[in-house]
Amino acid sequence: MGMVRINDRLSIPDHELEFETTTSGGPGGQHVNRSQTQVILRFDLGESQALTATQKARIRERLSTRIDRRDRLSVRCGRHRSQARNKEEVIERFAGLLAEALRVRRPRRKSRPSRAQRERRLRDKKRRSEVKSGRRKPGKSDDF
Repeated sequence: MGMVRINDRLSIPDHELEFETTTSGGPGGQHVNRSQTQVILRFDLGESQALTATQKARIRERLSTRIDRRDRLSVRCGRHRSQARNKEEVIERFAGLLAEALRVRRPRRKSRPSRAQRERRLRDKKRRSEVKSGRRKPGKSDDF
């Protein structure tokens, strides 16, 4: 029984992954129409024993566009002419997607601009205003 390594603390057993092969699209003549080289990997989130409820929720939130109504994550690859190479790549993509989705992000700390930055911004705004007002035609309200 093999395992797909996601990160240092998580691996998914092979039996939880489902593979399907289909014909790849695009140009290629008779070969592409006859051989099923594209590989689709499906992973049932709800049935997985390897993930905790928190991990499943995080994956559902961050990979929602890739999860179907039956709670299955789908990843596909039809880039190579070889089914074996497409299978290797689809497994790599799957592991990368899960690793990125499960990565805990630090919360953003609010910051305030420094006094010098505020003064610089106001000085630049004033200079820009003067440049623009210098382009106006003199009118009744101006002191010309």
